Amino acid sequence: MNQEINNMPHRRYNILTGEWILVSPHRTKRPWQGKTEKSMGTERESYDPSCYLCPGNTRSSGEKNPDYKEPYTFINDFAALLPDTPKKEVKNGLLRAETEKGICKVVCFSPDHSLTLPLMEVEEITKVVQMWKKEYRELGSTEDINYVQIFENKGEIMGCSNPHPHGQIWSQLSIPTEIQKKTKHFSEYWEQNQKSLLEDYLQQELEAKERVLLENEQFVALIPYWAVWPYEVMIVPKKHYQHIGQLNAEEEKAFAEIIKRQTIMYDNLFGTSFPYSSGIHQAPTDGKDYPEWHFHMSFYPPLLRSATVKKFMVGYEMFAGPQRDITAEQAAATLRELPEIHYSKT
Repeated sequence: MNQEINNMPHRRYNILTGEWILVSPHRTKRPWQGKTEKSMGTERESYDPSCYLCPGNTRSSGEKNPDYKEPYTFINDFAALLPDTPKKEVKNGLLRAETEKGICKVVCFSPDHSLTLPLMEVEEITKVVQMWKKEYRELGSTEDINYVQIFENKGEIMGCSNPHPHGQIWSQLSIPTEIQKKTKHFSEYWEQNQKSLLEDYLQQELEAKERVLLENEQFVALIPYWAVWPYEVMIVPKKHYQHIGQLNAEEEKAFAEIIKRQTIMYDNLFGTSFPYSSGIHQAPTDGKDYPEWHFHMSFYPPLLRSATVKKFMVGYEMFAGPQRDITAEQAAATLRELPEIHYSKT
């Protein structure tokens, strides 16, 4: 890799979406006088009687949670999509709209209100992975569900309204825009090479080692060459799997292990419960074959310089395209130097 370009303004190409990102490494030298956010602590009670996600508590809908001991899912009480939405379409000149149906679920990772993924045991996270698999299969086999999006918003900065460890699953009739873009580029590479785009990319990253953070026998965690967020991370299975449902028991545990190690790395970076949005991109569930797809999990965290300084996507990013200051290589080097023991345990 030509290192000279890494010290000057340049663009990097995202092979999964076909988009470019502006990188401005020289800007890290400028003084910071921007807004700060309150640091989030990790200490909470294991049960909160006012939490609508804790076991046995009543939610705002009037439904009562069971006294669950393992990951628990339920239909979102304030779902963005509804399964019984009638089919309607509107066309008025250049204006166009159509109804969208779907099923939105909440996934409680643990009955313990005080935990987050980095503080959970690998065995507990493995059960979360198993729940994701179950929901992907069941929702994906439901009529009129053509895509299943698994994700987590962690932290108030990311709009999370409840600190109880949980994520969401939105499944829907249409295939989302980001998935359409990735399907296009996966397909083009597959047609030309009869190989997975991410499989070849992963091999190049493992040889370079500049951006690789963690590795076990089944998975690799790395900062993508085209990363947008300061400490963006992608977890990729070494085997060419189209979706999470293909993981065997050993791979479920390996996935859980690398998620735990990665999120500990995040918390240790600034000594705070690190906020992020994470999500799994995988093959659609519309009944078609997607041999080109290679599932992956991405983490998009906003923190830039400390627990109180975040990266804002404003100005140029809103009106032109994504931009970052620290390079992917600088971010990877910073994260690799961190201990693997959670800071709260030392």
